[in-house]
Amino acid sequence: MCFLGTMSEPHDLKRQFGRRVRSLRERIGISQQELALRVELDRTYIGSVERGERNVSLVNIHKLAVGLNVRADELLSAE
Repeated sequence: MCFLGTMSEPHDLKRQFGRRVRSLRERIGISQQELALRVELDRTYIGSVERGERNVSLVNIHKLAVGLNVRADELLSAE
């Protein structure tokens, strides 16, 4: 199920996305720093994404998916 298909408030969508990124990162056992290095983004940016503070661009969604070894649509789905 895709959480983007709901009528959630934008801040709820950002938090859901961030929780998904964190969940996938923890599942593969890497730190925020390791993910940041893999995707060439700053560690503080990764942290702010995971806290739901960022409105993530399509380019960065793609980078995160590659770094987490998942398809981009898997970042947008509820577990």
